[in-house]
Amino acid sequence: MQAVTERLRNFLQFVAIKLIDDPSQAQLKVAELGPKKLRFKLVLAQADVAMLIGRNGFTASAIRSVLKAAADKEGVQVNLQIHSHQEEAELLARGDHH
Repeated sequence: MQAVTERLRNFLQFVAIKLIDDPSQAQLKVAELGPKKLRFKLVLAQADVAMLIGRNGFTASAIRSVLKAAADKEGVQVNLQIHSHQEEAELLARGDHH
């Protein structure tokens, strides 16, 4: 599972860095939610969140589709969340780690 997680993480990092303006502010968090079930969370600068999600969510949807296809090939379920640092801080303050 570690090798699969690392490949998916590398893919997400590669794609996200190409699409955002401030990669130094990007954080990629990975949580194993269960056997063969992963959650990736991209925490970005606010302007980059809008850029990565794209118009009507098309960019984020495309990234999720490719990520899901790669994960399906390995028999793994994935979820991708995209947040700003501010949204992440608010979630943590509420105690909502999801």
